[in-house]
Amino acid sequence: MGGKYSKMDPMEVEVPHIHSLLDRDPYLKPYEKEIRRRYAVFKDFLDSIDENGGGLDKFTQGYKYFGINVQQDNTIICREWAPGAKQLFLTGEFNGWNRDSHPYKKLEYGKWELTLPPKGDGTPAINHLSEIKVVVETYEGSKEDRLSPYATYVVEPPKEEGTIYKQKLWNPPQTERHIFRNGKPRRPESLRIYECHVGIATSDYRVGTYDEFTEKILPRIVKQGYNCIQLMAVMEHAYYASFGYQVTSFYAASSRYGTPEQLKRMIDRAHELGLVVLLDMVHSHASKNVMDGLNRFDGTDSCFFHSGPRGEHALWDSRLFNYSEFEVLRFLLSNLRWYLEEYQFDGFRFDGVTSMLYHSRGIGQGFSGHYDDYFGLGVDTEGVVYLMLANHMIHTLYKDAITIAEDVSGMPGSCRPVTEGCLGFDYRLAMAIPDKWIELLKHVPDDNWEMGNIVHTLTNRRWMEKNVAYAESHDQALVGDKTIAFWLMDKEMYTHMSTLSEPSQIIDRGIALHKLIRFITHALGGEAYLNFIGNEFGHPEWLDFPRAGNNSSYHYARRQWNLVDDELLKYKFLNNWDAAMNKTEAKYGWLAANPGYVSMKHEGDKIIAFERAGVLFVFNFHPTKSFTDYRIGVEEAGDYRIVLSSDDKQFGGYNRIDTSLSYLTTPEGYCGRRNYVQVYIPSRTAIAMAKVETL
Repeated sequence: MGGKYSKMDPMEVEVPHIHSLLDRDPYLKPYEKEIRRRYAVFKDFLDSIDENGGGLDKFTQGYKYFGINVQQDNTIICREWAPGAKQLFLTGEFNGWNRDSHPYKKLEYGKWELTLPPKGDGTPAINHLSEIKVVVETYEGSKEDRLSPYATYVVEPPKEEGTIYKQKLWNPPQTERHIFRNGKPRRPESLRIYECHVGIATSDYRVGTYDEFTEKILPRIVKQGYNCIQLMAVMEHAYYASFGYQVTSFYAASSRYGTPEQLKRMIDRAHELGLVVLLDMVHSHASKNVMDGLNRFDGTDSCFFHSGPRGEHALWDSRLFNYSEFEVLRFLLSNLRWYLEEYQFDGFRFDGVTSMLYHSRGIGQGFSGHYDDYFGLGVDTEGVVYLMLANHMIHTLYKDAITIAEDVSGMPGSCRPVTEGCLGFDYRLAMAIPDKWIELLKHVPDDNWEMGNIVHTLTNRRWMEKNVAYAESHDQALVGDKTIAFWLMDKEMYTHMSTLSEPSQIIDRGIALHKLIRFITHALGGEAYLNFIGNEFGHPEWLDFPRAGNNSSYHYARRQWNLVDDELLKYKFLNNWDAAMNKTEAKYGWLAANPGYVSMKHEGDKIIAFERAGVLFVFNFHPTKSFTDYRIGVEEAGDYRIVLSSDDKQFGGYNRIDTSLSYLTTPEGYCGRRNYVQVYIPSRTAIAMAKVETL
């Protein structure tokens, strides 16, 4: 891109708030020129959108122009962008599958248009749910069937008809369209995210539905104290086992769970219950599928993607977008707008951001933390600028929208505003935290856990850049890995999770550490917290979608709610603890507070203590040692009480701690704090304490 800004000396490019960035982190000063250069490219794209795309508002509503749109008078206008095609036709049930009778008219810049007037009775020429295809005549002379990139409804074919998904016109009567009745909730200061997948949210051996999720799962999520759901695998993907990460139709909400109206009803109900709804957004790559994907839509290997090796992801076996192409930008930015407008989503978790930011796609690249990694030639400016544009658009048009980056590299400025020359995300996933827990559980005996190392992992984040902390997400639940519960308890979960069974040291240890790991992650690890569906109660098995390798079984592609609902099983203890953590946070707001002040990391005693949001947290990770009158430093003087104890019976503990007692501080300095309290802290136990006047 060679606009007026990128042709300037970068140091002359005005970045409105870059000095806020450089003042906060002076180590970025040597990279100021590169930061300004990126911002210049961003400004050039914005100028081009204003000059050639009608402005940001119009440009990001490409779905009203492209695709198949029924007008108010029932005229149907079909438009596509296919610069490499010789000719386009529309075929389908409406014309008896005649592949030549309805040619598109060629417009400028690779665009094509076809107008279908209403039928004699005034109804649209194509009926609701009628199957259609775009026929692309290539310059090689072949005619290829394609689905419109802007298709809003595609369905899985009957088994006897093959595996290619079918596009159907979604144009229900007004009386059958869902009308949103509930406004969007206000953006929470403390974000407690329930990461979920509609298809696996049933105990049955099948794919779950939007309606079931609305009726059965949303109430569970609210009861657990979450205020946000993050929906996975909604963008249509022909291969169920891809977990939604091989998207074929970007504008189509997956029909395997139900209809677009049923998804709207689900989101509307979530809003009614006070839940913010985020979509797992995959703009980092696309499925290689040709017949029902974007790949080779116009007959060439470019169109939406880079041609050649740059357009292929070696590990994911997928196609990579050309973010510098004007119509690709329109397609992707409008895709974000589509879900915000049509379905009323409240924001996005952007998948695969590391792949977008670097020419290596993150493959084999270690990120040392040296700033050269983030501002050198290895950075893909096009990917960086696309994310700046996406966040700029989202936050300009929807002030309460939330964006989260899945980036393992930790690029500085990921979660700072675009006006500082940064990417503009609100949060990034703290991906090192789950890796640390799995590393410890796999390789290090409890006795050798280093408190300082745990604290470092939980607190190692950039100042004023918000992180989403999580002990485990869907990545750790997938077959080939294990959840924390499974690493801790494994096969013992099948024989000793009954409250009536013989005591098991493995189960006792597992339940105790499961609570501690999740609580310290919740309280110390970030400015938001995430849990994957089922992990809150220690779901006993991994996640494995039906595929050839498991005889297309749904046995592991579901959530066994019966386990947590059974009063005779110990899963209820972990579930109770999860709800208690969230509800205690909702009262004291530690996620919305500054990072915790850690006053103790005692390696011998295995004690960690810290304060955050006026709450004093004490963790004893020691396998065997309990401590009486253990001295803990605390800044604020006063009378403290225990507001949460992992040793309570309702959480599967032993009730060794009397939570009715109060603890008066002693005005003597200890561990860098002005006062101290003395507490009883049993082995493998965590407590949270607050001043009496805040109870």
